[in-house]
Amino acid sequence: MAKKSNQKAKLLVLYQLLLKKGDEDCPVTTPELIEALDREGIPAERKSIYTDMEALREFGLDVQLRKGRGGGWFVGERDFELAELKLLVDAVQSSRFISRKKSESLIGKLSGLTSEHQARQLRRQVYVDRRVKTDNEGVYYAIDQLHTAIAGRRLVSFRYFDYNARREKVLRRGGELYRVTPFGLIWSDENYYMVGWEQGGSEMRHYRVDRMSGLAVCAETGDTPRGYEKFDLAEYGQKHFHMFSGKEAKVRLRCASRFVNVMLDRFGQEAMLIPDGEDHFVLTVEAVVSPQFYGWLFGLGHEVELTAPSWAVEEYREMLRRALEGK
Repeated sequence: MAKKSNQKAKLLVLYQLLLKKGDEDCPVTTPELIEALDREGIPAERKSIYTDMEALREFGLDVQLRKGRGGGWFVGERDFELAELKLLVDAVQSSRFISRKKSESLIGKLSGLTSEHQARQLRRQVYVDRRVKTDNEGVYYAIDQLHTAIAGRRLVSFRYFDYNARREKVLRRGGELYRVTPFGLIWSDENYYMVGWEQGGSEMRHYRVDRMSGLAVCAETGDTPRGYEKFDLAEYGQKHFHMFSGKEAKVRLRCASRFVNVMLDRFGQEAMLIPDGEDHFVLTVEAVVSPQFYGWLFGLGHEVELTAPSWAVEEYREMLRRALEGK
């Protein structure tokens, strides 16, 4: 009776076997399938296997059969191709905001979306370059909470901290609770930032998610600035160099022609480049001027010149002078 009842599970067992064991490079033979079924208490014959495979095809599984030497059954098209899974694994392992422990867990789950044979190719890629990972396990779940708050336009509360030279957490504002309406999340320079409007504030600001402590989604909705429906998250991220705050301004740069790709990568394909002589062009963009902006500009060398606004030009010169003098 037990074997007879197990017949009801036959297609499910075959389905799992094919997903787990069968791929184009390593197909599963009919005898291997019969043997695996037998271990589950399910008797099967070669002829019935063909009938079962046809039933799985009708169900929607892309079951393929390669005939001849080295042939067998395998799943052709899957929800994720191996190349796609490799991209996802690379994204997980290179993300600083995902801890090493959580990365291993996620990659294990991604590996379950392909055959065991192909999963080994994913596992070999883990941490080959010793990427720096956060030790904050809460970031992963904080991001999920923030998505929930953003979808419901709910207020969030948290404390915000920095590290001192002894790597101790130091709460900003003496541990005062921040209350912010989040508008979106930006992934920049391998860190996640929440962009939001603080209650009682006067401008949109951003906060590093891994520097939040005690994040909670509140029951009430928060204050929102006038015209928030038109707020452009991508534009906000583009203006803030390395997500540092500063003074927003319309900046004009005169650049050598070889910097076209650099400027388009930084400011987008829509940036207007105006030729200035045979070997230069002029670019005017909205940017948040900060020490990080000046540092980026300095790294491009003398062939990229800041020409406006005048206060930024003077500020940049003063910053360079102080650096030379060691002040």
